[in-house]
Amino acid sequence: MRKIQRRSGCPLNASVEMLGDRWSLLIIRDMMLRGSRTYKEFLQGYEGIATNILADRLRKLVAHGIVTARPDPSDGRKLIYLLTAKGIDLAPVLTEMVLWAAGHEETGNQALIRQMRADKEKFLAEVRQRWEDSRSR
Repeated sequence: MRKIQRRSGCPLNASVEMLGDRWSLLIIRDMMLRGSRTYKEFLQGYEGIATNILADRLRKLVAHGIVTARPDPSDGRKLIYLLTAKGIDLAPVLTEMVLWAAGHEETGNQALIRQMRADKEKFLAEVRQRWEDSRSR
């Protein structure tokens, strides 16, 4: 893997350069919470990502080692996208972002927010377990 040039050595800058657009975070969300694994599944997300943006963001997430792509065993022309260990380590960060937004804005998916608030550690353990299970499929 080649060394990526960054604007600065600041860790927050590195995070923003890897994840600093809404689409990357929403793709990761869909992988963690909805189990999305295919290009088609990502296109069916609530927010309606354009195909060119989806292709670009998946390519960037793979380049940063957050997502991996492998051929679909049932159709080698298609790819299956999976979070890497680096990617699943974002689960606590995304959880905190959801809770922060829900605490300051009117948001949807109140059932998910209640689940996170009731037992954050249990919620994160379940996300990690689904990720572990998906790696063996």
